[in-house]
Amino acid sequence: MTTSRSFAGQVAAPEFPDGLEWVNTDRPLTMEELKGKIVILDFWTYC
Repeated sequence: MTTSRSFAGQVAAPEFPDGLEWVNTDRPLTMEELKGKIVILDFWTYC
């Protein structure tokens, strides 16, 4: 049995905070620019 479930519009993602360090882009992005796109966030740190 396959069920289709849509999460569209159920939870709004917040805007990115000011002052973040961005990698591989020349300027900060906004949630509006990313709307409708698949976004992969990679959180990493050096130990």
